[in-house]
Amino acid sequence: MNNFTFYSPTKFVFGRDAESRTGELAKSFGATKVLIVYGGGSIVRSGLLARVEASLEAAGIAYVELPGVQPNPIDTKVREGIELGRKEGIDFILPVGGGSPIDTAKAIAVGIPYEGDFWDFYLGKAEPAAAVPVATVLTIPAAGSEGSGDSVITQKDGMNKLAIGTELLRPKFSIMNPEITFTLPASQTGYGITDMIAHILERYFTNTPNVEVTDRVAEGLIMSIMNEAPKVFANPEDYDARANIMWAGTIAHNGLCGVGREEDWITHSMEHEVSAWDDKIAHGAGLAVLFPAWMTYMAEHNPGKVAQLGERVFGITPGGDPKETALQAAKCLRAFFNSIGMPSTLREFGIQESDIDGLVAKFHKNNGEIIENRYLTITPEVSKAIYTIAL
Repeated sequence: MNNFTFYSPTKFVFGRDAESRTGELAKSFGATKVLIVYGGGSIVRSGLLARVEASLEAAGIAYVELPGVQPNPIDTKVREGIELGRKEGIDFILPVGGGSPIDTAKAIAVGIPYEGDFWDFYLGKAEPAAAVPVATVLTIPAAGSEGSGDSVITQKDGMNKLAIGTELLRPKFSIMNPEITFTLPASQTGYGITDMIAHILERYFTNTPNVEVTDRVAEGLIMSIMNEAPKVFANPEDYDARANIMWAGTIAHNGLCGVGREEDWITHSMEHEVSAWDDKIAHGAGLAVLFPAWMTYMAEHNPGKVAQLGERVFGITPGGDPKETALQAAKCLRAFFNSIGMPSTLREFGIQESDIDGLVAKFHKNNGEIIENRYLTITPEVSKAIYTIAL
C-alpha cells in the first residue's frame, strides 16, 4: 500500500426535504449572494428551484440565476457564468442538478478570481490558487461531483474535453434528497449507475500491491450498486433503493476507493473523446461500451486485477488461466450494463472503423503520446486496439 492523504471535507445533508436547509447551510458558510447554476426546465417544473430559492430568501441571501447548462458542459457557458458572477459580485455558487451544472459551477468558481483564461487550468498551463466557494443540490446520482474536487468541461472550438482536480473545488456542502430522483428517466438512471461503477473501477484496476481493504471497499460498493439497480428500475419510487444508489455515487468518487494506490483513468479519458466526437452521446453510455472493451484488452496483457474482479464480484470460479477469468469478467460487466439499458458498441453511436484513427489522435494529443504509470502503458497502438474492440 502506498502512502496517502485522504481529505473529504464536504458536509453531506441527506434525506427527505433536505433542500429546505439550503439557505441555512449557505449562510453558515458565509454566503451573501449566490449564483444558482442549472440546466433545463425539470427543476423548474418539479418546484425544486422554487424551494431552493425560498430557502435562500428565508435566510436573507440574495441570488442570481445561470440556466441553460447542457449535458457535456461547454466552455462558453462557463465564460458566461464568470462574467455574470463578477458583474453581480457573487460570493457563493450553488449548482442545482447533476454532474454538468456542478462541473460548470466549479469551472466558474476558479475562473472568477483568475486574471487569465480559466481554460489554462484545463490545459495544465496554470494551477488554481483561489476559488469561489461551491455547494450543490444534487438531482442526478452519477458523476460524484457533489463530493469531489473534479470538473470536466468541453471546449466548443475543437471539441476538446478536459478535466481538472483540486481540493479548492470540494463542495462546502451537498444536499442529497433521494426523492428528487424518483422522476429521473430510466436512461438517466442507467447512465448514472454506469458512471459510478466506472469511477470505482478506475481506482480498482491498479498495479499497487497489498491494498486489500480498499479493494474490498470497492468490490462491496460495486456489488451493492448491482444489487440495488434492478429495484430502482422495477420501482422508480423505491426510496431505499434510490437512497443507496445516491450514496454509492458519492462514495464512488470522493476518493475513498482510491486510497493507498495508483489509479488508472485511461477509460474515462478515452470516453471523453467519444462524447466530444458527438456531444449527444451520454458519458455513461460511452463508458458502458469502453470499460468492457478495456477489460477485454487487459485480459491478454495484464489480467490479474480483472480476474480478481471476476472472482470476487461476479462469482466466477477461479481456473488455471487468469486470462479466461478476465475475459468472463468483461462479458459479465457488459451483460450488467446491457441489463440496465446501456449500449454495447461504438457503432451504436454512429462511430465507424474510419473514425478510430481520429479518436486515437485526439486522445493522445490531450493525454500524451505514451501514457505511463497506469495499469498498462498506453501507446497509440494500445488505444487503437481498445477502440477497435469497442466497435
